[in-house]
Amino acid sequence: MDYFNYSRRQSNEVYVGATPMGGANPIRIQSMTNTVTMDTEACIEQAKRIIDAGGEYVRLTTQGVREAENLKNINAGLREQGYMAPLVADVHFNPKVADVAALYAEKVRINPGNYVDAARTFKKLEYTDEEYAQEIQKIRARFVPFLQICKENHTAIRIGVNHGSLSDRIMSRYGDTPEGMVESCMEFLRICVDEQFSDVVISIKASNTVVMVKTVRLLAEQMEKEGMAFPLHLGVTEAGDGEDGRIKSALGIGALLSDGLGDTIRVSLSEAPEAEIPVARKLVDYIIGREGHPYIPGAAAPEFDYLHPSRRRTKAVGNIGGDNLPVVISARLEENFDVQEQFKPDYFYCGQALPQERRADIGYIVDATAWKGEENTYPAFNYQQFMELHQSQAPVKFLFIPYMALTEEATACLRQHPEVVVIAQSVHPNRLGELRGLVHQMMVQGLENPVVFFQFYQENNLEDLQIKAAADMGALIFDGFCDGILIYNHGESIMDTKIDETAFGILQAGRIRTSKTEYISCPGCGRTLYNLESTIARIKAATSHLKGLKIGIMGCIVNGPGEMADADYGYVGAGRGKISLYKKKECIEKNIPEEHAVEKLIELIKANGDYHSADRSV
Repeated sequence: MDYFNYSRRQSNEVYVGATPMGGANPIRIQSMTNTVTMDTEACIEQAKRIIDAGGEYVRLTTQGVREAENLKNINAGLREQGYMAPLVADVHFNPKVADVAALYAEKVRINPGNYVDAARTFKKLEYTDEEYAQEIQKIRARFVPFLQICKENHTAIRIGVNHGSLSDRIMSRYGDTPEGMVESCMEFLRICVDEQFSDVVISIKASNTVVMVKTVRLLAEQMEKEGMAFPLHLGVTEAGDGEDGRIKSALGIGALLSDGLGDTIRVSLSEAPEAEIPVARKLVDYIIGREGHPYIPGAAAPEFDYLHPSRRRTKAVGNIGGDNLPVVISARLEENFDVQEQFKPDYFYCGQALPQERRADIGYIVDATAWKGEENTYPAFNYQQFMELHQSQAPVKFLFIPYMALTEEATACLRQHPEVVVIAQSVHPNRLGELRGLVHQMMVQGLENPVVFFQFYQENNLEDLQIKAAADMGALIFDGFCDGILIYNHGESIMDTKIDETAFGILQAGRIRTSKTEYISCPGCGRTLYNLESTIARIKAATSHLKGLKIGIMGCIVNGPGEMADADYGYVGAGRGKISLYKKKECIEKNIPEEHAVEKLIELIKANGDYHSADRSV
């Protein structure tokens, strides 16, 4: 694999109605309705809004045979109004439903974790090799007739593995691991290959971006080993809403798109489905803009493991590198040093203007030509100034340097001075490739200087900035290269404090530094039997000051308990107007009336000592 030069992975073309994906087709955009599938008109109207926003596929939850049969009416209603986007049926727990849905939808999604295997119980079960093989035969016996129906009706399928719904059988052999997710998918793909069924798309998702990215990388590698080239559907499940949902989705999906992986994407936001489409469109357009970029002559470091990355070894310089959390540096080239206490940068980069006001807990980085040895300021300098300044008494020194300036002479200076922090920068159309090239070259040369990534933008829209910055940082974080981030935006309408918050949000989405409460909330679908958006707002209002706490807010049990295994507390739809509360994987209280459930959640958090008042210092 070429880590430095962008090109799309070659995949098979799959026919989904009149909108094929994979092969030479564009990266497709899709969303999912959150209306009740038996409400034909509501589904049609919402599907139209998704399509009008630019959605190319529309997925609908299909809980039972009745819902599967009603896809016929929804499909016909859309076609009568001139909407030809393919429909995708989303099936869990009942393979008979998939058989019926294949008659009326252009694609059917099945979940290997609950297609034939019993619903996950989280209990430790043991299978002998013989028993395990027998379970695979059960899958084959039930899956092959479904494939035959799909062949006869020209229906594509999506094998959709979710981290939160791995079967107990897979868990018994592989545990709750990326390897287990990959094997869950491969069991079904091998049957497809045996049956010569090729209209298959794969998704393999998680709410944890680290798990999601690692798993897709492993899956692509395993498929290549077994001679498969099925197209990939990318998504971060339960990404949440607002800025957090956008940053988390762009970080995870963008990291994979940047490596050429992905043929269709869904940005899962806890908002109206049509709101997902512009976010997905911006992300795809930003990544594919790298096509045909000038060649980057990068050389991979032998010790780098793309499939099992770990944090790059560095020597700590002050609070940067080593075992320290990645730092946030905020560019303040004007006299504006306002900060939000929760998102307070570790350093201000001030260029040549030494600030008049000082904060004792924040260091100032000034350009070396302006540095006079003032206390609490740390010089940044270019290579030409290196020799005269390397003996300065500043506690931390920074070197701004692009990949192509990392010459033998520069490398020798850095080797002699591990106390210098590298600030990597790039103006290349594929900045990820150049920044990766710089870090790999440092590894090849045995340099252990910490690396902070300088990301420069010219955006006037905060969402655009968040999507681009998260997409650019994703692979660098997941590769283990990030000791810090500096986002500088040369725009007029985005406040510096929002840029700081974006930087911290990127680090949290990448699971390398926590600065606030994390919410794992699903986008909702026809299975959701309570008002998801208003509930999320109420829970956030009561808990957003609980830094480091993870709270799952799930519409139903399909992925709820599983995806929430990573959360401290969970709020899960149990039925119409009924909620169950979880602590980790354990259900603490069932069937609470919705109107009392948020209050009960807060009581549960307090009872376990994890709640403090909002005015407490963060």
